[in-house]
Amino acid sequence: MKVVVAILNYNGVHWLEKFLFDVIEKSQQAEVVIIDNASTDNSVEFLKEKFPDIRIIQNAVNSGFAGGYNEGLKKIQADIYVLLNSDIEVTDGWLEPMLDVLENNPKVVAGQPKILAYNEKEKFEHAGACGGYIDHLGYPFCRGRIFTETEVDQGQYDNLEKVFWATGACLFIRAEKYWEAGGLDEHFFAHMEEIDLCWRLHNLNYDIIVNPASKVYHVGGGTLDYRNPRKTYLNFRNSLYAIHKNWGRGLLLAIFARLILDGVAGIKFLIGGDFKHIWSIVKAHFDYYGHLSVLRKQRAQLKATNQPINQLNGVLHKSIVWQFYIKKIQRFKDLKF
Repeated sequence: MKVVVAILNYNGVHWLEKFLFDVIEKSQQAEVVIIDNASTDNSVEFLKEKFPDIRIIQNAVNSGFAGGYNEGLKKIQADIYVLLNSDIEVTDGWLEPMLDVLENNPKVVAGQPKILAYNEKEKFEHAGACGGYIDHLGYPFCRGRIFTETEVDQGQYDNLEKVFWATGACLFIRAEKYWEAGGLDEHFFAHMEEIDLCWRLHNLNYDIIVNPASKVYHVGGGTLDYRNPRKTYLNFRNSLYAIHKNWGRGLLLAIFARLILDGVAGIKFLIGGDFKHIWSIVKAHFDYYGHLSVLRKQRAQLKATNQPINQLNGVLHKSIVWQFYIKKIQRFKDLKF
């Protein structure tokens, strides 16, 4: 298999300085390629000076995480893409466990390693943790992370497991299947686009896994901090986008339930005095309504493959919001699937 580790960079010269050398040294079975998303800092100059042999693909404009990867990956010939955030520290042998699974299991088309926090190395990191799940209303969570709560890694999730989604921070995916599913949806710009892609792959009857035998450390929030209102906006908007496109039967009921629960989230922000986040939720919903004509066309194209969510791997058949905030269940292992 030809493997390419593709790092999307936008004004991230400080991350390239910090992590790129190790990525190259510890990825001997792969080619490392930088996709520069029209950076305005000195990223490209730095790369040409310090890494003269590395391939750089320069996008003409910054079209976000989704568009930036789509544009760059079109220029890469590979069997396996590894989409890797620039703020990740890889470990010795990080590629082999994931590549072994992909090589020996044709139905597995995508996956992720264990993602630990760079600044608290004993804890799971927010973006992906030890594999992504979703509840019956489309709210995402992870083994090792539910909403804002991340667990200490004590080996409790060290089994290889089928999951609903694999994080875009370190996503292994078969190139052929990436394009068969349509790639990342550029309407998302950034955040949750990998969940949407994995949902489409599930609806095509493929499997997605986490293999904790591979691990990396993620700084997290390197591009947009988790507490930033823009991140809140993108997460709420893009979650509605993904539901509208990929949901099986009962879409209107699912959207109505999300409206209620998103309103509850707004009340929580109100109580905490986080008024910018309230506006982010309101704006997300208005932008969702304004995008309905596009979403209807996308849903019509996907309708033949869309399956009931309760038939897919990695789905909690109850509300994670209720489990977390009302029943006070904050660890994945305490959830009853």
